[in-house]
Amino acid sequence: MFERLIQFAIEQRIIVLLAVLLMAGLGIASYQKLPIDAVPDITNVQVQINTGAAGFSPLETEQRITFPIETAMAGLPALEQTRSLSRSGLSQVTVIFKEGTDLFFARQLVNERLQVAKEQLPEGVEAVMGPISTGLGEIFLWTVEAEEGAVKEDGSPYTPTDLRVIQDWIIKPQLRNVPGVAEINTIGGFAKEYQIAPDPKRLAAYKLTLTDLVTALERNNANVGAGYIEHSGEQLLIRAPGQVATTDDIANIVMANVDGTPIRVKNVATVDIGRELRTGAATENGREVVLGTVFMLIGENSRTVAQAVASKLEQINRSLPKGVVAVTVYDRTNLVDKAIATVKKNLIEGAILVIAILFLFLGNIRAALITAMVIPLAMLFTFTGMFTNKVSANLMSLGALDFGIIVDGAVVIVENAIRRLAHAQQHHGRILTRSERFHEVFAAAKEARRPLIFGQLIIMVVYLPIFALTGVEGKMFHPMAFTVVIALLGAMLLSVTFVPAAIAMFVTGKVKEEENIIMRGARRVYAPALEWVMGHRSLAFAIALGVIAVCGVVASRMGSEFVPSLSEGDFALQALRVPGTSLTQSVEMQQRLENLVLAKVPEVKRMFARTGTAEIASDPMPPNISDSYVMLKPKNQWPDPNKSREALIADIQKATAGMPGSNYELSQPIQLRFNELISGVRSDVAVKVFGDDMAVLNSTAAKIAASMQKINGASEVKVEQTSGLPVLTINIDRDKAARYGLNVGDVQDTIAVAVGGRQAGTMYEGDRRFDMVVRLSDAMRKDLEGLSTLLIPVPALLNTNADQIGFIALSEVAS
Repeated sequence: MFERLIQFAIEQRIIVLLAVLLMAGLGIASYQKLPIDAVPDITNVQVQINTGAAGFSPLETEQRITFPIETAMAGLPALEQTRSLSRSGLSQVTVIFKEGTDLFFARQLVNERLQVAKEQLPEGVEAVMGPISTGLGEIFLWTVEAEEGAVKEDGSPYTPTDLRVIQDWIIKPQLRNVPGVAEINTIGGFAKEYQIAPDPKRLAAYKLTLTDLVTALERNNANVGAGYIEHSGEQLLIRAPGQVATTDDIANIVMANVDGTPIRVKNVATVDIGRELRTGAATENGREVVLGTVFMLIGENSRTVAQAVASKLEQINRSLPKGVVAVTVYDRTNLVDKAIATVKKNLIEGAILVIAILFLFLGNIRAALITAMVIPLAMLFTFTGMFTNKVSANLMSLGALDFGIIVDGAVVIVENAIRRLAHAQQHHGRILTRSERFHEVFAAAKEARRPLIFGQLIIMVVYLPIFALTGVEGKMFHPMAFTVVIALLGAMLLSVTFVPAAIAMFVTGKVKEEENIIMRGARRVYAPALEWVMGHRSLAFAIALGVIAVCGVVASRMGSEFVPSLSEGDFALQALRVPGTSLTQSVEMQQRLENLVLAKVPEVKRMFARTGTAEIASDPMPPNISDSYVMLKPKNQWPDPNKSREALIADIQKATAGMPGSNYELSQPIQLRFNELISGVRSDVAVKVFGDDMAVLNSTAAKIAASMQKINGASEVKVEQTSGLPVLTINIDRDKAARYGLNVGDVQDTIAVAVGGRQAGTMYEGDRRFDMVVRLSDAMRKDLEGLSTLLIPVPALLNTNADQIGFIALSEVAS
């Protein structure tokens, strides 16, 4: 078969060369569309289910939300495992499927089961799936900031609430339209809401309840349609607008009529523009900011998407209010460009070295050029294969390419062809005719085809076991093996088609085979060495075995790791504070930490952090944990550009030591996210303990951690926080409640509205929508003693005249 292929390539050399040009064009087109990233995406096929559960304790969240969802997911096709996280107010279930499962198919399966599970969830609780993204999905982050001295049109300064509104209603909708963007996540600032803060005593004075207030707001904030009428040949739509448009409209809503006097909302409550009870915050360089994150759609080119987002953000900046700017704080393109630049540098240097050696040793410029052409052509062939099979260009996939191996077959054929052509010319004493030249080229390629093909097939076979790897190992090393095999396959095809055709067409005229000074020097050294080895075969064999044995001993004593750690250029610093630390306190401590690091480590350009849980809980954290990004200046701006990464890490650790009350873990952004998504933990190695008794689990975990501390090389060994969160529990006495004719639910509803708040409608400002929430003022909510005097309406409210309505203090039925 290969003989006929070689014969065809020589006889139809123009067609072959045109086909090679077509292949090169396809390779260039594939390269332009090829996904590019720093490292392979090793995230498993997973679907996250996030469920907000306001008011539920961790145990209640586990029992009433997490368990029903996990149970519903059992038995899904291709299901590998499920894991879950239950925290106060949040449940996250991660459903992991076997490798090769289509993510969209997996999401469809999860969604079908989720509809069944929703029937078992508490009323008002909604479970939603996370974005269609992966561990490499967070490709772009920015902050929304007000410049110093910037003011709004009314002359007041911008507040965190104003910046959040700009992020939610100007920036976010536009960025979601960028191709390749799966979702936009926001953390920081305060979501705007219209807050109606009731005065319980004034409500009681008018014999009104919190439920009356909520009902009045709901019934006075709607537009009603009443069909249409025909009049004078025209059709008129009938509308009765009733939506509130301002805080005054809300304040003037009538709740009741007492002795002919309307009781309005403003008589029993304060109406103002307020802010949400947030679960997370963002800081940068010691101040609070609004932080946005772009999640890339799975399978997209991170470099292309990040560049498109950056371009769109630049356009959006021109439309923002004066004095407000969106500042890029993390762009994956920078890391990708550095990684690809490293690969390009190594590949170009390798190609130049190989080509230089070819010129030196072949002694024929045209022959060396033909051989060297195999390198870019094989690369273009590889790009086509990578694009077709959705393999991204990264350090692992391209870093393993060896141009010396790629051109090996071409070198053998070219060198053999030059030798045969030179000998034939010497034999005939003249320049060969075209048919004679073609015959010699065919004979040279035919002689070399067997060792050429066998040699490259043997190398390919060496990589085949890598394709048997599964899980994380498979995702990491499959791209490397695939690109090497494709490159060798392309080089082999080029060696038996392009190379013979090019030699037949371009190597004409007088051909010489002569050794240059380098080859003659090598021969003088190698010839006597070979003669000695052949004369002392047993000794040479023993020496070889001895060298192998020594190398084996040395190799067995060397340390090992899965893959070398990729230097991402920047750091991720996680701060873990005492359980129960409030979000406000955590933010204050994080601001002090950022100021300290910026002051102590001059190499740091910017430091920003997420504390708590963002709008989309893809990375749920309690308020006492902050994830910081430590962004470094370019090395030429460092006081000492030669400072090692290890020394810089030591400086950062020394700076953090000046902040008591926290533990710190230093990692890298992508590395931290990978560890968390793949195993559910943020460390390189984790031991999970299973059981029903939390006390026993914590005790066992502490013993395991103590043992692991003794392992040489282990650092930052810790037990995950599973307790310590302070909870204020209001225990309702059923007997006391019954004596007043109260149900437990009646008391719970009052507490829920007063402290947690209840949405009572929506305010529209053009296209923007904001919740109307009934909740006690912050001052009342923080007054623990005052909460005990919260007035609870008795059931007489439903069955008697208003004059007979009674109220009791919460302390009468609860403790």
